[in-house]
Amino acid sequence: MSEYSNFFLNDFLPVSQRDMEKRGWDELDFIFVSGDAYVDHPSFAAALICRMLEANGFRVGIIPQPDWKNPLSYTVLGRPRLGFLVGAGNMDSMVAHYTAAKRKRSDDAYTPNNKSGKRPDRATLVYVEGIRRAFKDTTQSKVAVIIGGIEVSLRRFAHYDYWSDTVRRSILLDSKADILIYGMGEKPLLQIARRLAAGEEIGSIQNERGTCVRVHVKENIKKWKNAVLLPSYNCIKEKDDESKRVYAEHYMLQKRNADPLTAKPLAEENDSERWVIQNPPSLPLTTEEMDKLYELPFTKKAHPMYGKEGINALKEVSFSLISSRGCFGGCSFCAITNHQGRAITGRSKESLVREARSLVKNFPGKGSDGFKGYIHDVGGPTANFFRPVCDKQKQGGFCTERECLYPTPCPKLKADHSEYLKTLEALRKIQGIKKVFIRSGIRFDFIQHDKKHGVKFLETLCQFHVSGQLKVAPEHVSENVLEAMGKCPHSYYEKFRNDFTAVNKKLGLKQFLLPYFISAHPGAGLKEAEELKNYCKKTGFAPEQTQEFYPTPGTMSAVMYYTGLDPRTMKPIYTAKGDKERRKQKELLNK
Repeated sequence: MSEYSNFFLNDFLPVSQRDMEKRGWDELDFIFVSGDAYVDHPSFAAALICRMLEANGFRVGIIPQPDWKNPLSYTVLGRPRLGFLVGAGNMDSMVAHYTAAKRKRSDDAYTPNNKSGKRPDRATLVYVEGIRRAFKDTTQSKVAVIIGGIEVSLRRFAHYDYWSDTVRRSILLDSKADILIYGMGEKPLLQIARRLAAGEEIGSIQNERGTCVRVHVKENIKKWKNAVLLPSYNCIKEKDDESKRVYAEHYMLQKRNADPLTAKPLAEENDSERWVIQNPPSLPLTTEEMDKLYELPFTKKAHPMYGKEGINALKEVSFSLISSRGCFGGCSFCAITNHQGRAITGRSKESLVREARSLVKNFPGKGSDGFKGYIHDVGGPTANFFRPVCDKQKQGGFCTERECLYPTPCPKLKADHSEYLKTLEALRKIQGIKKVFIRSGIRFDFIQHDKKHGVKFLETLCQFHVSGQLKVAPEHVSENVLEAMGKCPHSYYEKFRNDFTAVNKKLGLKQFLLPYFISAHPGAGLKEAEELKNYCKKTGFAPEQTQEFYPTPGTMSAVMYYTGLDPRTMKPIYTAKGDKERRKQKELLNK
């Protein structure tokens, strides 16, 4: 176990005044307001951030899913000494509430009993406004509010909003929060916490990596030397062709300034008095920092206040091991690159082995929530992206002018599964471990790029880490759609499908691929939908894992959807926008 093994192993962070009293605390340094139920597991952002702060000497509590209609719900832990932290949850609140067809969802996996409606639409905005109302007294200085998480990360600048079909301003301006943390927030938040604890005012903290701040007077942007000026909000908010073209340029300027090693500050004017400034991205955690973070003493359970109701989102990850961060896959429709970054940080084999042993020792298999010897997953955004794949990634950076895998593998790419194989083998040998699954996604093209260990990895995967079915994501079969998606040609999936079948036959196993497809992605018309339908029919596959394309903020595909342009080339791209055609494409796959 790590040096933090003597922390509150069977304790939860405070959610009430009574919890604070048990610890002898009369005041908290920070209070985290979360759109998710409180699950003390490192897969849940509130738990990860709060445990990190606790380990660094701060007193932290959580208000999970407050009754946003009642200002008093934000006061249950009192007024924090240093500030409120606000996160909408592990999912964007609008995605959590609505399908791609904009229909209201009937469930929410991050809420007790899977009930919907426990968090508001645009939760970050509502929570900050609620905190401001609850603590609007004039006897003390204004309470500091820091926002972060996936919902915030992808809305840090002006962005296309699918649900209102408009370009909205930065969520920093709309929420009136004091500071915005984008990306994985441990490093910038810890720096801000230390500065606040040292007596600095929140308004004076304007230069931390991984943050966005408001600037109210135009001349103040001179403090950010060499800042790249983005097109102003007024230039991109209209729906005419020129504004859409400028919006696509606005996105590409952000994309080209995302490398922590070379990025410059970005400045976006919203009117003559208000600017949003993005400081360069925070450097990724090192392997040592990742080990330390994920070995903190999480209970890995939902808070007892939920009784037997259960949190569905916990079931798949309760005994999973998070092995890496970042993704260099470059999929146009995915927000992970814009949030976690392209550089990979992997945990050490020793750390993962320690965590697996702790599951056997500290979570015995009694009851429904006990560890039965099955590790659900060893992965991250992409399981077999386990280590940096080039010298620049080893420094925490990546190329700004090309992708690692698209349209062809970068000449400097070093595909190597050897460390991941060693880690999986070490986990399998632990006494008390019956099976180690890999469920967080495999890049089948990356396996083929590894000429030395790729075959062995596929054989190991089939023999030890799959049980009946393996989910994979070819996404489509039409080459022009795959190109828009930033995916490898379809031939890679065909080779993988044949290799998977051959390996399982050699091992005497009956295992199957469960491919995942997306309908109505930019580039796909009815012709491409028919092509995908015919492929599924020819291969005898009845799609169950089919998703209608969802234009979420911060993704290249959303830019394509809104502008009708491929921002990489500025050439027109076909986009199915009407409900009728989008529905037709999905129906074709399900016939």
